[in-house]
Amino acid sequence: MNELKEWLGLAALAISVGGFIYAWITSRSKVNAEHLKSVDATLANHALRIQAIEGELKHLPAKDDVNDLKLALAELRGTVGRLDESLNGISRTVRRVEDFLMKEGS
Repeated sequence: MNELKEWLGLAALAISVGGFIYAWITSRSKVNAEHLKSVDATLANHALRIQAIEGELKHLPAKDDVNDLKLALAELRGTVGRLDESLNGISRTVRRVEDFLMKEGS
């Protein structure tokens, strides 16, 4: 009987140690599962933000487009400069005609 009590005590000790180990392992897995859920939520949020940024970047001009715009603007400046010179000449001519008409009219 004594021997049976010793074996039962040893079995009870093994069961309690096993229960403790099981509880410790499952509690760690719960913490890890909660952490993984929060990481998944953060990752999903980042994925949505990246998709929004990529959508906006598709509409922006590329490097070559900006370069083409710079060239077109430089060409436009040259054209406006030539028009300015032509208009200055026309303006001087109109003033001379006006002065002539004013002198002849008096």
